[in-house]
Amino acid sequence: MKKAYLPIFLLLLLAGCGREITCTGVCGGNPRVCEALELAGQNRPQLEKVLQHYRAPSDSLKLRAAQFLIANMEDQSFYRFALLDSLDNEYQIEVLDYPDYATMVAAFDSVEALVGELHWDSCDLQPDLELISSDYLIDNIDLAFQAWESKPWSRELDFDDFCNNVLPYRGSSEPLEPWRQYFLDMYDGLSSRMNDPSDPVEATTLINQDIKTWFEFDERFYRHPTDQGLTEMLSCRMGRCEDMTNLAIYAMRANGLAVTSDYTPHWADSGNNHAWNSILISGNKVVPFMGCLKDPGEYHLRSRMAKAYRKGYARNFENLIYQRDNEDEKLPGWLKGRSYQDVTPMYTPVADVLVSLPYAPDGVQFAYLCVFNDGEWKPIHWGEIIKGRAVFTDMGTDICYLPMCFDGDELASAGDCLVLEKQGSNRVLVSLSKDLVNLDLVSTTQRSAGVSTDSIEEAAFAIGTTYELFHWDRKWESLGKQTANGGKLHYAGVPAGGLFWLVADGSRKDERIFIWNGSRQVWY
Repeated sequence: MKKAYLPIFLLLLLAGCGREITCTGVCGGNPRVCEALELAGQNRPQLEKVLQHYRAPSDSLKLRAAQFLIANMEDQSFYRFALLDSLDNEYQIEVLDYPDYATMVAAFDSVEALVGELHWDSCDLQPDLELISSDYLIDNIDLAFQAWESKPWSRELDFDDFCNNVLPYRGSSEPLEPWRQYFLDMYDGLSSRMNDPSDPVEATTLINQDIKTWFEFDERFYRHPTDQGLTEMLSCRMGRCEDMTNLAIYAMRANGLAVTSDYTPHWADSGNNHAWNSILISGNKVVPFMGCLKDPGEYHLRSRMAKAYRKGYARNFENLIYQRDNEDEKLPGWLKGRSYQDVTPMYTPVADVLVSLPYAPDGVQFAYLCVFNDGEWKPIHWGEIIKGRAVFTDMGTDICYLPMCFDGDELASAGDCLVLEKQGSNRVLVSLSKDLVNLDLVSTTQRSAGVSTDSIEEAAFAIGTTYELFHWDRKWESLGKQTANGGKLHYAGVPAGGLFWLVADGSRKDERIFIWNGSRQVWY
């Protein structure tokens, strides 16, 4: 099986680079384990107890597993998000106090009307290194090995994939709770009900068919302040995508199935983001599914994807944060993560993109390729700037992108918009003020546009609503407002060749960007 990860011994060796740490005794000569023990502070004896527990020669593989978990534990933690105003006053929220999502949003809006804009920020950080107990870690390791060694569908799973996709004791940043024994007991005897007990996809399907009978998606949990732990999941029996994927991870990994949580941070042709599960099979392939909702083989991702990433436990030394020459250069948002892995080619056709960056400021090492999502350009991948250009690897095709740079506070355009065509070529989008065209617009998104019986696109605007047309020229520039009267919106003499965005007054910026192909809107 082709490995998607560095071999464990090499990962642990590389992980020690960058700090002068002498490894002796219980560290087993592993600098990353020594580093973790130092960072654990008063909790160090708990971690040392785990390592001592597996010192017998017969437990050598479990000792390597314990070293793997401890060496990569620095970034693992539970944290809660708080809803704050501009003065950092906290506002409590219980999502199930509201009958539905719309009512909850209305309540948020009413509070913001009184106190100003609210924002989420992380608080109550509880690092695993400082809090995890030896009993918890030993129990997790022993039960993970029990499943790996006893389940017929796990026999082809090697140690690297076991460590990365079965052994970890948490799915994301949820509260630290035991879950392995619960699901190991729940699906005891599952193989007796299978047509092929060696098939991990069949085992995954049967478990998923069970958990989706009692846990479901509820959009109110988009504003829940934490990822749920098992106790809360069993109580609420509903959650958001991340909760659903975590629950599937608990149920599957407890039974020796190498199930991942994959995600796209920002859809490329709509708003929001998404997370889902996949089961790893031989040949370094995945079969996607949606925990608690759709089984392997019947699940399909609905929107265009610029990038797919995998939540990992081990650090990935190919990630952006390990490439930075100057630690003073700020990195945007989630791209600072240490453990995610790029798995885009597993899900969609890809191509590398070479981009010129004429507007990049001097002294900046990285540029970011961004997609348009929820009314903003949002970074989806990074590339190092070399002689005014950057390469962005394995980008999803048939997508509109904008290269940008980050100054520590905000992103700014570093080059021209482009469309990465299906065949992998770039088409740069530049507004040509000397070449003017007339637009007859029918919609703000592809999904709302209708077609008449004679195949003519019909207008899909709310009568009486005012719409404003923008074109991109290093920022959104207005081309004027019009009020819908039942027909198309006609804009005469606008710059050709560029990117447009038609927005309704008071909207939440769900409208999509488009180009004009000479006769109609083409959506991205």
